Amino acid sequence: MFRFDFLLWSTVELLWMSLNVLLVSVIYAHTDSIAGWSKYEMLLLIGTSMLIQRFLIGFFWTNIHELGQNVRTGHFDFFLAQPGNLMFMVSTRKLDLDGLANSVIALAVVGYSAHELGLSPSLLDIAAYGLLVGCGLVIHYSFMLTVVSLSFWITNAQGLEGSYFTLFSFSRIPREAFKGLTQLVFVWTLPVVIVSNAPAKTILYGFNPQLGLWLLGAAAFWFGIAVTVFHRGLKRYSSASS
Repeated sequence: MFRFDFLLWSTVELLWMSLNVLLVSVIYAHTDSIAGWSKYEMLLLIGTSMLIQRFLIGFFWTNIHELGQNVRTGHFDFFLAQPGNLMFMVSTRKLDLDGLANSVIALAVVGYSAHELGLSPSLLDIAAYGLLVGCGLVIHYSFMLTVVSLSFWITNAQGLEGSYFTLFSFSRIPREAFKGLTQLVFVWTLPVVIVSNAPAKTILYGFNPQLGLWLLGAAAFWFGIAVTVFHRGLKRYSSASS
């Protein structure tokens, strides 16, 4: 049963990733550039976005999704009874191997795109890319944890949880496509665009310290918000035995 579940969800995620790549091919059959990005530059951006999301789903998604459910049912008491850092245990109890397995496919999309573009990134650029992908993962994780931690205040946060994929679908769009108010909201206020654009541009053009510091600062800021909201929510939690 578990093997079938792994194969099924791995296939579902692989099909979803394939549709994203196919969509790029269809669009670029009718144009040569979108916001100044060529076909393989766009594929590299989408591959980076998918890589970050696969890591999020593999390491954290199930745990964070179950947090709201555990708070509503009182099963959160299980974590309170354990020694150790509560936020760490809540976030890392389970792994989704299907998500992690497909991270290899996302990385292959990035590698293939770089090859087609004739890129030869240095070891520093590759290391910086990995660091910025990690920062993007921290931002995704922090945003999700912040949203789901609202379960300590409201009865059901499932609608807010679902808004995650809608909001972070913007990470597959080039930063240059956003103008005016949309740039203010999705580039400067909410880091939903920069999480993938910054590491992708590192592979394309080399490491940009200013862009790297921007993403590092955003990761630290959102992680701080997640920690604050989570721990304040704990003070409002009433255990099942109370």
